[in-house]
Amino acid sequence: MDLQQITDEIVLIVTQYGLDVIGALIILIVGYIISKRVPSILIRLMGKRGIDPTVSGFLGSLARFAILAITLLLVLAQFGVQTASLIAVLGAAGLAIGLALQGTLSNVAGGVMLLIFRPMKVGQYVEVAGHGGTVKSISLFTSELATPDNIQIIIPNGSVWGSAIRNFSFHPTRRMDLVVGISYDDDIDKARGIIDRLIQADERSLKEPAHVIEVIELADSSVNFTVRVWCENANYFPLKFALTKAIKQTFDKEGISIPYPQRDVHLIKED
Repeated sequence: MDLQQITDEIVLIVTQYGLDVIGALIILIVGYIISKRVPSILIRLMGKRGIDPTVSGFLGSLARFAILAITLLLVLAQFGVQTASLIAVLGAAGLAIGLALQGTLSNVAGGVMLLIFRPMKVGQYVEVAGHGGTVKSISLFTSELATPDNIQIIIPNGSVWGSAIRNFSFHPTRRMDLVVGISYDDDIDKARGIIDRLIQADERSLKEPAHVIEVIELADSSVNFTVRVWCENANYFPLKFALTKAIKQTFDKEGISIPYPQRDVHLIKED
């Protein structure tokens, strides 16, 4: 092959594939620029809407990889590669991987939903998936709780999102319930007045909603009051402890007894 033939071959190749190469380069450049810009825009928009940075970063990365994958397919199509079969293979591979990692993907999906909808936040006390504790962290895969005795509990997010969540810290106020029993021989109105006076004397009890003191049950050995008092969330246990102690001490001073289960045994002597 002489020089002229080589030159003709090069010209032919450039003529046939030159535009495809230029088009592919343009697609690569544009796709790369878009893959850099779009995730940043998404993260910024989600940040303005208060979405957790972990979620926004994760979704931004997904968007970037999706744009790069589409760019690669467009480049292959530019050179005449049949992308339909390639997409089918990738889809089958993705399905197989998804089935193999369905537990992990379920946890990721649960983590994204938790971080977007925020049914619980760090620092709140919740009961979820059969466990109770203060939320310490929420990641894409797991949520961490600390029990009142400071035991760490790590729960997969799939279990958290798939169960009922009882959030004791969501509302700023909370109702405290007590059951107080007195003897059948004691004065009901007097006992009720004492409880009412003690509640009003404690500044941690809220005036609105008003507290409730009513006889709820005539039990086997006592007349039971239900006592319902509203307070700030942070004052729930301090108020409950203080009010329980004050009721017992004041009842003792006022001569009102708090009965406890007991049984009288009568011995009958037979001749």
